[in-house]
Amino acid sequence: MTDASAARRPGEQTLAALGLGAPDLSPADASPHIFPGGGRWRTEIPSCEGPEALAVVLKEASRLDVPIHRISQGSGVWMLTDSEITEMVEATAERDIELCLFTGPRGTWDIGGSTRTDSRGAGLRARGHDAVAGCVEDAVRATELGVKCLLVADEGVLWTLHRARVAGIIPADTTLKVSALIGPVNPAAYAVYENLGADSINVPSDLTLDHLTEIRRVSAAPMDMYIEAPDDLGGYVRMYEVAELIRRGAPLYLKFGLSKTPGIYPYGHHLRELTLSTAKERVRRGRLALDLLARHGADGDMAPLGSRLPGELRRFETYS
Repeated sequence: MTDASAARRPGEQTLAALGLGAPDLSPADASPHIFPGGGRWRTEIPSCEGPEALAVVLKEASRLDVPIHRISQGSGVWMLTDSEITEMVEATAERDIELCLFTGPRGTWDIGGSTRTDSRGAGLRARGHDAVAGCVEDAVRATELGVKCLLVADEGVLWTLHRARVAGIIPADTTLKVSALIGPVNPAAYAVYENLGADSINVPSDLTLDHLTEIRRVSAAPMDMYIEAPDDLGGYVRMYEVAELIRRGAPLYLKFGLSKTPGIYPYGHHLRELTLSTAKERVRRGRLALDLLARHGADGDMAPLGSRLPGELRRFETYS
């Protein structure tokens, strides 16, 4: 294994032998940041919508030897019973994996017609006081049941939950993750999310490598990126870039999504077979990406399993 900050690129030796070598990588492009406790990348299996899907993911991860730092769910805390949340908390805690559940109502699921226009209006954001209240209720309920990571898709909800964390309403070690559905696309916006309380920030999968370098010049907050994005997020497959994504974007969560599959949010048992089969395939996609990293000599610098905290980050001053 080699240092991921000096990662090789696909086909590099063969192309160089044919006189088609790429320009040398610039050290100035590499991110200088790492996760606390060491490591430049962690892994995440998204869209794990309940205990049954979680069991499939854990079984397949063991079979394929796929290390997992975080497992996330997309339908929301409110779509799970207390017993289902507790089962998921216990199963992930047993393996020292962080469990991340989505909070509350979203604009695309309520009566706001603007989300169905070409402009998409306010998108996924929480519309009105009651929607924010629903997100807060989800956060309190989930953390009381042992969930330590919350997924948000609204700047106001993020700031509110950060203030709740500072005030001790939810545990201080709760981590807040920004959804890809509202992910920032420039360094200024990325820095704003960090200051609002984000502990990891999912950027859209169509950002260029130079965009990642630009972000890393202003923020060390952990970044999440779909190595393969669901179709409703563009369907991008960037597996051959994974080593360079780590070099530019560290500290980086590698998210193993799945394209060419129908959406499953909000999940119910009518979507059971699709949800279980896609959960299993996401783990396989993870194995393919990890194998590719190994072939490129870039599989070093994985963060220790069980690590979950983001390190010291910048925050706006809170108020009472």
